[in-house]
Amino acid sequence: MTGRIFNVVGAMFLLTVCSKGSQSNAAPAAPPPAPAAASDLAAAGGTITGKIKFTGTAPRNPAIDMSEEAACKAKYTTTPTEENVVAGPANALANVFVYVKSGLPAGQTFPAPATPVVLDQNGCRYHPHILGVMVGQNLEIKNSDPVLHNIKAIAKKNRPFNVSQPNAGMTKTVTFSQPEVMVNLECNVHGWMHAYAGVRSDPFFAVSQQDGSFTISGLPPGTYTIEAWHEKFGTQTATVTIAGTESKTANFTFAAH
Repeated sequence: MTGRIFNVVGAMFLLTVCSKGSQSNAAPAAPPPAPAAASDLAAAGGTITGKIKFTGTAPRNPAIDMSEEAACKAKYTTTPTEENVVAGPANALANVFVYVKSGLPAGQTFPAPATPVVLDQNGCRYHPHILGVMVGQNLEIKNSDPVLHNIKAIAKKNRPFNVSQPNAGMTKTVTFSQPEVMVNLECNVHGWMHAYAGVRSDPFFAVSQQDGSFTISGLPPGTYTIEAWHEKFGTQTATVTIAGTESKTANFTFAAH
């Protein structure tokens, strides 16, 4: 009888030890995959390139009277103008914001770059005039002029802001929380100062250069609606299908008016 009791107790002891051993050796849950870096996306995806131009005669940009801002006026050898239409060789059109309007896989997220986008107030104008920034990415607003600037963001989906920078060397960092094309940036002190920010939740955007060229890289396979936005000529769209790492061309032509 005593032997039977010992056998039962021993069996229970072994069962308990085995059970605890199984729990302690269980594999931990796998961590979620890290978001892909922008360089990895560019290497793995497809590319859309293109040229943007206009037909007709480009309107003349208004001259800027800086006679009351000697410090800014001294930075120019000729009379500065606004940058409403920046034309390049062969009717190329610069300062067009080009972005993927639709077609990205639902639920896909992209990390905001750690490097800030810099908006410099220099010579009583904004540099750059057109810019792109991701949601959550720092936009560093800088004053390089020894004069008062007051930058105001006129936004519909994001929270507006109004930042005063009376001295050269001052900086202010802001971020946007929602995609918005475009956010109008202006100076309350100098009425000719305007810039526009395209805010996106993905990195698939570009601004056309002096020769009208643009490049959007790292696109996953799919069919996309690409939109080109210009502050005076409006918008145009194109449909582009990307397979693998191939490159496609999307050109846009605006009518000057």
